[in-house]
Amino acid sequence: MGAYILRRKPALVRRRYREVEGLIPLVRERAGDKAGNLSGGQRRAVEFARSLMLDPLLVLLDEPSLGLDRKSLKQVWDLIAQMRDRGRTILLVEQNVRLGLGAADYGVVLEGGRVRLSGAAREVLEHPEIADLYLGGTVRDA
Repeated sequence: MGAYILRRKPALVRRRYREVEGLIPLVRERAGDKAGNLSGGQRRAVEFARSLMLDPLLVLLDEPSLGLDRKSLKQVWDLIAQMRDRGRTILLVEQNVRLGLGAADYGVVLEGGRVRLSGAAREVLEHPEIADLYLGGTVRDA
C-alpha cells in the first residue's frame, strides 16, 4: 500500500521494496502474514516500511512509543535511529520526554500549545525547569 501512487512504475516499486526489506527485515520475514496477526511493535515497523516506500525526505511520527512493550519500543526506536542515520529528517511528537529528546538533535517543549523551551535536545533535556516540570527532577538525578 505504501507504493500505491507508484503502481505504474513496477521497477521502482521493486527497488524500493528491496531497500525497505534491507532496513526492516520483518517485511520479508512476515510478508505472508496479515497485519492483525502482528505485535504492536511489528505493526509500527510495517507502518514505517509503508511510509518509506515513497522515499520521503521528511518522516512525521506521532507518539511512536505509545502502547508498546519494552522489546517493541526498542525495535521501533532502533528503526527511528536507522532512518535518522540514513539522512532522513524526522519530526517526532513524543510524550516520553527522555526518549524523544534522547533521540533528537533539536527539541521543542510545548505547553498549552505554546513553546515553553526550544534548543539543542541535550540542553532542553538538561534544563532545570523542564526537568522539574516533566521529569521529576534533573536528568542527572534520574
